[in-house]
Amino acid sequence: MSLMNALMGNANVVDAATVQNDFAHVLIAGEQVEHAYKLVRDMIVFTNERLILIDKQGMSGKKLEFHSIPYSKITHFSVETAGTLDLDSEMKVAVSGGALFSKTFGRGVDINEVQRVLATYVLKVS
Repeated sequence: MSLMNALMGNANVVDAATVQNDFAHVLIAGEQVEHAYKLVRDMIVFTNERLILIDKQGMSGKKLEFHSIPYSKITHFSVETAGTLDLDSEMKVAVSGGALFSKTFGRGVDINEVQRVLATYVLKVS
């Protein structure tokens, strides 16, 4: 993760196998981490079953909140690409029931790939 992106709180790509091992205790049988992105403290994980948003809380970061979003419950999503002066991209995910999640990605992340991954899973279950 680049220092500038870390300071700005933007997400960067993380090795999926590492995330698979680190969070095996929250994954169901046969669930595989396909893509993962890390913010300074938080993570965005795409598995073959769901989107998991991991929010580290507290001073020590030992307290974790997991938002588990089945792809079938995503009603809308959008991405905003980085501009010339904009250093980041943004992903927004709307879930049935009205919840909206927004995450920021650094320039090191191909936001078009993120959109393609999300579209593949969301449209597959539609």
